Amino acid sequence: MRLKKKVEILITIIIPLLVLTACLENNEEQSLDNNNNTETESNKSEIEGESDLHADMTHSSSGEVPRELKSAVNPTYEVGSKVIIETNHMKGMKGAEATIIGAYSTNAYAVSYTPTTGGEKVNNHKWVIQEEIKNAGSNLLEPETDVTLEANHMEGMNGSEATIDSGEGTTVYMVDYTPTTGGEEVTNHKWVTENELSPSDEDK
Repeated sequence: MRLKKKVEILITIIIPLLVLTACLENNEEQSLDNNNNTETESNKSEIEGESDLHADMTHSSSGEVPRELKSAVNPTYEVGSKVIIETNHMKGMKGAEATIIGAYSTNAYAVSYTPTTGGEKVNNHKWVIQEEIKNAGSNLLEPETDVTLEANHMEGMNGSEATIDSGEGTTVYMVDYTPTTGGEEVTNHKWVTENELSPSDEDK
């Protein structure tokens, strides 16, 4: 009888413990899933937000470039070649097939600025080149340098005060492409850097 009672007591203690452990593990899994979903939604919102900020960008341009901008010598992608755009500065850009219209050697910068037309600050805009920054000289500018923009990619950009977020010496390309979301062809788009492009099947 004593042994039977001991067994009954042990069962009474163990079963609730097992149930409690299972509940804790389940809650932990749900918490991790919720965190992952939150991160995924956050990343998605960042991408969509970046595209929305570029909604007012002048997608097409005349193709004019600063006089002092030099054409690249032996660029990876020759003028006239077909490429695939691997970046998503704007909706419908990533995955679009493009034609190289110009290739230039320069320093390219991601910048943050407040439009001269008012509105929210634009963060980490890509790209503005050395020749589109007032009195920039020829040396690569350091992050956190305050500059004045002379580019006109977006409304309110020309003449705005900006801060350099990052910069790199690279080849920048001007391209024509048709957005994957449909609509008219974008001509003479400025700028896409070399590492944001890949060869088109047509040119492999």
